[in-house]
Amino acid sequence: MKSESRMSSVPLLQMAALAFAFLLASPAFSDCAQWVNPFVGTSATGHTFPAACVPFGLVQAGPDTGNGSWEYCSGYRHDDRTICGFTQTHLNGTGCPDLGDVRILPMPFSTRLNIDPVRKLSEVAEPGYYAATLDGGIRVEIAAAEHSAVYRIECAGPFRLLVDCAYGIGSDVAKMITASKVALDGKAGLCGANHRKGWVERDYAFSVRFSRDCAKVSELPKSKGVVAPQYVFDFDDPGGEHVLLVKAGLSAEGGVEAAKRNLAAEIPDWDFAAVKAAARRKWNAALGAVVVEGTDDQKRNFYTSLYHLFIQPNNIADVGARPFYSTLSTWDTFRAAHPLYTILLPGKAAEFVDSILEQGRRTGYLPIWTLWGKDNQCMIGTHSVPVIVDWFLKECGNGRVERVEYWNGAYRQVKDTLTKPHKGRQKERWDLLDKYGYYPFDEIRGESVSRTMECAYDDWCAGVMAERLGYAEDAAFFSRRSENWRNVFDERLGLVRGRDSQGRWREPYNPYALGHGANLANDFTEGNAFQYTWHVMQNPQGLMDAMGGRESFVKKLDSLFLQPDKVEGSGCVVDVTGLIGQYVHGNEPSHHIIYFYPQAGHPEKAAERIREVFDKFYLPKPDGLCGNDDCGQMSAWYLFSAMGFYPFNPCGGEYIVGAPQVPQATIKLGEGKAFAVVARNISRTNKYVKSVTLNGRPVTDWKIRHADIMAGGELVFEMGESSQFRQ
Repeated sequence: MKSESRMSSVPLLQMAALAFAFLLASPAFSDCAQWVNPFVGTSATGHTFPAACVPFGLVQAGPDTGNGSWEYCSGYRHDDRTICGFTQTHLNGTGCPDLGDVRILPMPFSTRLNIDPVRKLSEVAEPGYYAATLDGGIRVEIAAAEHSAVYRIECAGPFRLLVDCAYGIGSDVAKMITASKVALDGKAGLCGANHRKGWVERDYAFSVRFSRDCAKVSELPKSKGVVAPQYVFDFDDPGGEHVLLVKAGLSAEGGVEAAKRNLAAEIPDWDFAAVKAAARRKWNAALGAVVVEGTDDQKRNFYTSLYHLFIQPNNIADVGARPFYSTLSTWDTFRAAHPLYTILLPGKAAEFVDSILEQGRRTGYLPIWTLWGKDNQCMIGTHSVPVIVDWFLKECGNGRVERVEYWNGAYRQVKDTLTKPHKGRQKERWDLLDKYGYYPFDEIRGESVSRTMECAYDDWCAGVMAERLGYAEDAAFFSRRSENWRNVFDERLGLVRGRDSQGRWREPYNPYALGHGANLANDFTEGNAFQYTWHVMQNPQGLMDAMGGRESFVKKLDSLFLQPDKVEGSGCVVDVTGLIGQYVHGNEPSHHIIYFYPQAGHPEKAAERIREVFDKFYLPKPDGLCGNDDCGQMSAWYLFSAMGFYPFNPCGGEYIVGAPQVPQATIKLGEGKAFAVVARNISRTNKYVKSVTLNGRPVTDWKIRHADIMAGGELVFEMGESSQFRQ
C-alpha cells in the first residue's frame, strides 16, 4: 500500500509529466541537436559514450570497444579500431564499470563460429542515433526509444549475428551473471532474464526480435563459470534482401513480459526512420530549454554538455508505470547538476526527489549512489539529502510549506538516515561523529577528513529543513554538527588534517598525499588536503575567518593555483585530473572553489580562472574533457559557468555571480517567460566583469537567487579588459 506522503505528490508529478510532454510536443524548437557531438569525452578520462539514447531513458544502445579495465567504464573508447559488440545499456562518465547488457554483433559469414571483435571502418553519432561501417561491408545503424532500440543491419551477402546474453561491462564477465533463463522464439528472436552481480546486484529482462527469420541458429559452447547462453544466428540473402532489422526491449523491474510490452509499446512496427525521427524530436525539445548564442565551438560545447546532463537519471519503471529514476550519482551531481535540473526541468526535479525518497523507503535509508534501483553506496556522505532539501526550499519559496505531509515524511527520512545505523549501510558511524565531533582516523578505515567535511554539509542541509518545518531542537543539533569541519582544520597550517581519537594531528603529514577507500593511512576521498580544505560551502565566511580574514584567505586561495601540478600517493590518482596547481577540475570536490573569489571581494580572479578552465578543460573533441563527466556534473559546471553564475552552496537557491563565457543564453521557463543572460562586449580579452544588472538594477552583493531566475527577466554583464566590479 502506498504511503500518504507518496500519494500527496501525485498531482504535482502528474502536472510535471504533462508539462514535459507538452514541451516535447511543441514544434517551436530549433534543431539544437545539430550542435551535439556525442564523441566528446569518449577518449582520455571522460568515460562518455556515443550510444543512441533519449532524455532520461533506460536504454543507451551502442558500441563497445573494450572491457575489463578502468578505461572502459562506459565500454567504449574512441581511439579503438575494433568493435566487440553493441550493448543496450551504458554509464555516462562514471569511474566504475557496469551495465553493457545483451550484446549484439553482426559479423562476416565464415566457416567457423566466433565472437572476435570486428574492425571499425567508420562511425557517426548524433542524439538518439549511432551508425558504424564494419569490416566485411556490414553497416549498422541504431535508433533508441526509452526502453528499447532498433537496429538496421545492411550487408550485401550472408552474415552472422551474435546475440550474447552472457556479456556485461566489468572486470570478470564470466562471474557476473549468476542466473539466467533465456528462450528462443523460433528463428525470429529470443527473450530472457538475467541476475547479475556487478557494481550492484540486479535483475533485468530483455526481448530481442528479428524482422525476418534466420536460416540457422547455433549456441556457442559455454566457458567455465558462464551460465547465460550465446547464440549465433545465420542470415542468408534470399532475393537480394540486404537489410535485417533487430528490435531489443528491456525491463529493469517487470520481467520478460514487461520487456515485451515495453518493446511493443515503443517500437510497434519496423519503421527505423520513425524511431530515429522521434528520438531527434525528443532531444530537440529537451535541448531547446536553453537558446545559446556564440561561436560554433561554443554552441558545440554548450549543447553537448546539456546532452550529457540529460542522459540521466534514468527512468527504470516500465511503460505506463509511475516514473522511478535511478543512476543517481549524488556525490557528484548534488553540486551543480541537480540545481540545474531545478531551473531547466523543475517537473523532472520533483520526480527525481520523489524517486530518491521511494528508494529510501525500499532500503530503509536515503541513497548514496543508485543504479537500476540499487544503492551501491559508492563514495561518502549522503548527498541525496541536499538534493531533497534544495527542492524543498525551492518548491516552498518564501511562502508557507505546501504538501506538508509529504515534506514532513521526507524530513523524517532525512533525520533517520543521518542519525541512526541502518542494516546494509556501511559508510557512516554517527556515534563516532557525535562523540568526537569528527571521524578519528584510528576509529574508521580511511577518508576520515573527507567524511567529516561532507557529512557536515549534509547536516547543514538537514538543519535548514528542520528549521523551516518547525523542528527547532533538531535544527540546533544539525546546525552544531554542520560546524564539525572546524575540528579537522589546523589553523597553524591553514589546511585540514586527520586527527586520532586522542585529538592528535596526523603525523607524518603530507598535504599532497591523495587518499581514497578503506585505507587507514589516508584521510581523503579522491583528493588531498589542498582540495578538501575548501569544502565548506555552507559557511564560506566561517572559513575566511578561520584563515585570518579576507586578505589572508585570498592569499591562501591564490596559493592553491600556484602549487606544483603533481599527484602523490595511490588514492585514485586516475580521478585526480585537470590540475591548475592543486586545483583539480577533473574531480568534483574542487568545483565550487573558484567561486570563493567573488565572495572574498576579487571577482577578477574568478574571471581569470574560469576562462582558464574553459580554455584548457572543455574542448569539443573526444579527449576534450579533463575528467569523468560523472553523470553530467562536469557538464553542469560548464553550463552554469558559461551563463555567468554558479550554485556555490548547492542547496537553497543562491547563485554566485562569476564571469559568463558566451555572448547570450536564454532559458525558456514556460508560460511565456524567459531568463536571458547577456554578456556585452565579451571577447578573448574582455573576460572581466565591469558591472552586473538584474532587470536594470545593479547587482552589488555578487549573488542572484533562484526566484529571480524563475520570475524571468534579464541578467546583463558589461565585460571589459579589466574588472571594475567590487563589493
